[in-house]
Amino acid sequence: MNRVFTISSIGLLLALLASASAVIYSKYYSRLLFIDIEKQERALDQYEVEWGQMQLELTTLADQNRVEQSALKELRLVMPLREKTIYIKP
Repeated sequence: MNRVFTISSIGLLLALLASASAVIYSKYYSRLLFIDIEKQERALDQYEVEWGQMQLELTTLADQNRVEQSALKELRLVMPLREKTIYIKP
């Protein structure tokens, strides 16, 4: 009887140690995942800021007046005269 009690006590102690180790590992792994999630959220915030800046830049660059001014100054394009314009009927 005493031997059975000792063996079962050792078995329960080993089960307790295994369970405690599993809890510790689980907690450690969840912390690692939480840290990774925080990093990803910070990166996402930065990408959203960059996206907003790019949208603003695109709006600025695509503005009709800016395109026209760039065509006139940088490319030296001019509007053709009315008599030189050819219209094609569909």
